[in-house]
Amino acid sequence: MDDVAARVDRAAEAGGDDAVAFLRELIRLQSRGEAAVQARIAAACEAIGCEVERRRYRPAEVPLREEFADGAAMAAEEREAVLARFRGTGGGRSVIFFAHPDGEPFQPDHGWRHDPLAGGIEGGRIHGWGVADDLAGVATMVEALRVLRAAGLSPKGDVILASTPSKRHARGVHALLHGGVAADAAVYLHPAESGVGMREVKALAPGQLVFRITVPGRLPDTQEPGHAAFAHVAVNPVDKAMVVLAALRALDARRGVRVRHPALDAAIGRSTNLLVGDIRTLGDGRAARVAPAVQLSCALAFPPGEKLAEVRAEVEAALREAAAGDDFLRDNPPQVAFLSGVTGAEVALDHPLWQVTSEAVRRGTGHLPHINPLHTSSDIRNPMVQSGIPCVGLGPLCGDLTQNGGRDEWVDVADYRRGVAVVAALIAGWCGVS
Repeated sequence: MDDVAARVDRAAEAGGDDAVAFLRELIRLQSRGEAAVQARIAAACEAIGCEVERRRYRPAEVPLREEFADGAAMAAEEREAVLARFRGTGGGRSVIFFAHPDGEPFQPDHGWRHDPLAGGIEGGRIHGWGVADDLAGVATMVEALRVLRAAGLSPKGDVILASTPSKRHARGVHALLHGGVAADAAVYLHPAESGVGMREVKALAPGQLVFRITVPGRLPDTQEPGHAAFAHVAVNPVDKAMVVLAALRALDARRGVRVRHPALDAAIGRSTNLLVGDIRTLGDGRAARVAPAVQLSCALAFPPGEKLAEVRAEVEAALREAAAGDDFLRDNPPQVAFLSGVTGAEVALDHPLWQVTSEAVRRGTGHLPHINPLHTSSDIRNPMVQSGIPCVGLGPLCGDLTQNGGRDEWVDVADYRRGVAVVAALIAGWCGVS
């Protein structure tokens, strides 16, 4: 393997400028739409000897296991996934690499200092709309296979490259998995949002349940525009929301004691959390009027091993208990709408996929990676939950992600080039080469 690794390193260094040019080209192509980006990815895969399919699908029609999303949150239009397969010479393990070509919706009033669609380089960073989320991931998988071939090496197992839409529950990788695409392992290529680059590898993704609770009130029996004088004969939903909030806090406390996961406990001191992220009245905002209801928007993170149905049932039971103990809510119970949910998944540290990935990163960067167990609902879960395929995730150093409210999103040029070499070595280590 030392000779293989040396050949990969030489080929990656020789092709580094081409890898950067390809990523910059994808950034610029966004001005012509996602279809243009996908067409270029398909052409690049064909050029390195892949059999390429372009599969059309509708996100709402894709079957799911242990996952759901409210229809209003989903992309309704038909989408396209690019599926490229490089046939192995035989006798090796297969792998799926996947990344998403779609970024956040483009905003003309973006406020960037750099042209977001130019792919400019400054201070060793490539700036561009979606460069870190996730065009760098797409470019990395294509360039890694190209590097392996340039090194005169052929994988023994099949290598599958999948450019799959993801934003707004686009479910591109789900469509392929449920459409019959399978392998011995999968790797999600996405720069690390935590800002440490390839020093971390995602191998554990907590699940998450997102829900909204509407707590009712009762307006005073008056036609007066102001309600302050009548407040004593009304039922203020703000007061009743406090009852519900107390029940949610109690549920969170009980779960915090009972639900444990060693990796999460070690990283953050807790394995599950219930967050009330937003509270608003459903009135007109005037101080002198009683609102008809209060809305609580909540997210509950939970570790691998728990099921969505179990967590959902706990939330429903806590709300029933809160309503039963309140004279008004007993007859006017709070209503809960579950908006989305995903189940957690993980790869153990003794799994061959983690070991091969860890060694590829160590050799390429000089550092053994650690697991980031805190990226709730990471896409690494999809192959594991939907198809039972072990999956990890990694990517180069990045920052200022648009999805996090940042400006001038960037990927580090040197780390992106290293990432191409690391993924090429990962293919060699997992699939075997001839």
